[in-house]
Amino acid sequence: MTKAAMGPGPLMMDVAGLALTQEDIHFLQQPCVGGLILFKRNYADRAQLCRLVESIREQRPDIIIAVDQEGGRVQRLQDDGFNRLPPMQSLRDRARSSDHIEQEAEQLAYLMASEVLACGIDISFAPVLDVDDCFSSIIGDRSFSDNPDEVIRLAGAFMRGMSAAGMATTGKHFPGHGAVQEDSHLTLPVDDRPWADIAERDLAPFKTLLKQLDAVMPAHIIFSQVDDQPVGFSKHWLQQRLRQDLGFDGVIFSDDLSMEGAVQAGSYADRAHAALDAGCDMVLVCNNREGALEVARSLESYEFSDKSRARLQRMLARRQWQWNDLKADKQWQAGVKVAEALLA
Repeated sequence: MTKAAMGPGPLMMDVAGLALTQEDIHFLQQPCVGGLILFKRNYADRAQLCRLVESIREQRPDIIIAVDQEGGRVQRLQDDGFNRLPPMQSLRDRARSSDHIEQEAEQLAYLMASEVLACGIDISFAPVLDVDDCFSSIIGDRSFSDNPDEVIRLAGAFMRGMSAAGMATTGKHFPGHGAVQEDSHLTLPVDDRPWADIAERDLAPFKTLLKQLDAVMPAHIIFSQVDDQPVGFSKHWLQQRLRQDLGFDGVIFSDDLSMEGAVQAGSYADRAHAALDAGCDMVLVCNNREGALEVARSLESYEFSDKSRARLQRMLARRQWQWNDLKADKQWQAGVKVAEALLA
């Protein structure tokens, strides 16, 4: 099988440095690998980043390259021409003084997406659809608002801007992370609220915006009144609620299986198979090479469905950008002004 014919597999991995090592190259060539996520440690400047991305594509032309470029606290690519992005909750605050807030949200998203795409990266895992007002220790001002209707309005506009720039959208963290204070990177949060409360408040943005979403990332949270499994390992949540009840046919990415919220599912291999069996199309294993290798070995004979491959193919960049062309683009220019105003 040629590199180009492999198609994306079910594992998203990472690399440690600014350039590929021989171990990275060997790992990338495994058929089970379908994605690679970049972190701040992988970025020195734009020229280096573009070289790294090109070297990844040389090994796997079909791979999905991702980054978290939300804005605020979560912006992996900074300096050397990248515009600083505000936290999304600043859009809610600006809505009180702007009559064009939806247009501005679109322009901000267009700015983010076009800059990421211009470096050969396919997606930023965005937007955050959690309903929160700085209650959750990990979500906080990453959320657009503590009001579901405002999240729908602002995140919906943001998604339109991403799509206009040529980037697929990923809503996270299904069905909502904003009502638990604990950080699922560090522990496994439990939300004891009844289904009716979750459906009315947290689920509302996902339900309303689902037709605009290309992918969803579930939360590492147990909603004890609904199911005894964390969402990302739950057939009830992913197959019944998301696929059947809501009719979602896009990609389901697991959240990082290295997080403490995933430990309950067992070894890295156990976590990966539990997530895939529950309904995930792709699993993320970040910041733990041994864990990623364990998952890769366990997936050597895994029968990956054509339906999942087709879904993942739709996450690849839909528009090719050249960095030098950005400054002449009026939407990009408008996005720069929005970002500057929100950060002022």
